[in-house]
Amino acid sequence: MNNHNNEIVDVVIAGLGPTGATLAHLLGKRGLSVLVLEREPVFYGNARAVYTDDECMRVMQAASVAPELAADMQIDTPAQWTFPDGRVIGRYWQLKRSFGWPVINFLYQPWLETKLSELLSRYPAVRVLRGRELVDFTQDGELVSLTHQATQNCRFGDGDGQRVELEIDPAPVTLKARYLVGADGGRSTVRETLGIGMDGKNFPEPWLVVDLEQKEGEDALRHIPYFNFICDPRCPTVSCPQPGRFHRFEFMLMPGQSKEYMEDPATVRELVGRYVDPDKFEVKRKLVYTFNALVAREWRRGRVLLAGDAAHMTPQFMGQGMSSGVRDAYNLAWKLEAVLRGKASEQLLDTYGRERYHHAKAMIDISVMMKDFVSMSNPFKTALRNAVVKTLNATPVAGKWLREGGFKPTPTYKAGSYLGLPRRGRRGVEGTLLPQPQVRTFTGKRVLLDELLGEGFALIGLEHNPLTALAPESQKFLAALDTRYVTLYPFGGRPQGASVQRYAPAGVLEVEEPDGDLVAWFRRAGRGRDLVAIVRPDKFVFALVPAKELETALSELKSQLGWRPNLAAGQVDFAALRKSA
Repeated sequence: MNNHNNEIVDVVIAGLGPTGATLAHLLGKRGLSVLVLEREPVFYGNARAVYTDDECMRVMQAASVAPELAADMQIDTPAQWTFPDGRVIGRYWQLKRSFGWPVINFLYQPWLETKLSELLSRYPAVRVLRGRELVDFTQDGELVSLTHQATQNCRFGDGDGQRVELEIDPAPVTLKARYLVGADGGRSTVRETLGIGMDGKNFPEPWLVVDLEQKEGEDALRHIPYFNFICDPRCPTVSCPQPGRFHRFEFMLMPGQSKEYMEDPATVRELVGRYVDPDKFEVKRKLVYTFNALVAREWRRGRVLLAGDAAHMTPQFMGQGMSSGVRDAYNLAWKLEAVLRGKASEQLLDTYGRERYHHAKAMIDISVMMKDFVSMSNPFKTALRNAVVKTLNATPVAGKWLREGGFKPTPTYKAGSYLGLPRRGRRGVEGTLLPQPQVRTFTGKRVLLDELLGEGFALIGLEHNPLTALAPESQKFLAALDTRYVTLYPFGGRPQGASVQRYAPAGVLEVEEPDGDLVAWFRRAGRGRDLVAIVRPDKFVFALVPAKELETALSELKSQLGWRPNLAAGQVDFAALRKSA
């Protein structure tokens, strides 16, 4: 019998992978009611993603989980292209922390997902139902009606990909939500129900992934401390360190090698034995897979949105699959909250797909290029590749570009596709991610900038109080957006002396920057004096303008948000309709 539940929640999320869990944290922190449906009854505990970057750790900072997750990560691990004997062809490392966190972070996904799931208990309005799958939904102009039931077909491990049929009562339940987000993976039920297709291609080249756990008391990995693309034309291989006692190898299948042959324990032992002593490890997982480079044609249809692998599938060669989904969550969370709280009209949600599509596609494209680069098996082409890399690495400018990952797409939205003023020339920063330095407060404490900017909009003035340029009406508008105000000074550049006001200006945080990167960013991108940056809740830049142009920029912000003074008052009070917890 179908249980009709009268409950109305703000957002239902289908899927508790990294994307769904991150989104649940970000929405829960904003005080929204969230229900997460996870089809697997238990977390099956196998690794898939192994890496995330500084942009995504910044998102985890916003979700207030970064310190807990970072404690279980390997950071600043060099990535290398090597010969099979370990000789280095080229290297990639980037130690600069432009966004406040290490660029290279290797993780063990079971630990990350478990921690993300456990920490959701912080939010009373966020509930997780495991072993419940979304089976149907419809929508009208106000709500999404959806049905979920007990999972009938599930897996308790993905070491071999097998699934189990469960003989249990499906016990379907119907409820309503204001929005539904499909973060339910590459085989997304939400995407398929909507009939949304994907563009791109499927790659036929299969790879064998082998996850190892070093046995207790063993020490057998000292000779492979870094992440290696092993450029072996006989068998291109990836060697990936992970936290704890874990390590991953990936081997490309060569012509004539079948899935059954590669997954055979004897084959696995022989392949792994090329690099480590297999007797010192337990095989946690061995699975042949192919990969996809696909992007959904639509990311939103009415009150239903897609995120993570449901919206895009990224080859693993740049480690950006999970990270792209985390970026989706950050972009979407503040926009959902703004619409639900009456801070913006529903048109704001159209910018989610427009912004994220091009950046996700750029990550897919560079991942495909890296796949082609590391998986060469033609002896002539591999020799040419190796020579080119070694030459680039020895050249000062090109070598620096290679080592610091200049090939990785920057967090910059495509011109004409983002929420913000048009970019002003090559140095324009609109639609780009704001740097996050450590700043020094008046009391001498160093903090990451985002800790002061909060979860709403922010105005940052370079040696200028951004409040002084605002009309009373603009201050009311910005108050409705939970805006914070910051004045940034160069290190040692605070006002001082007998003629200076002896108390801090009301409503403004004053900080100075020891490293000078953000100050240089202002001066490089801005024109004139008294520059003010309008920063979105996801820390992308809406505008950087002289203070005299601030009112004009705010008028454009109102327009792009679809904001009007009575918007919040016109919202239905769904909170009054919810069942009490």
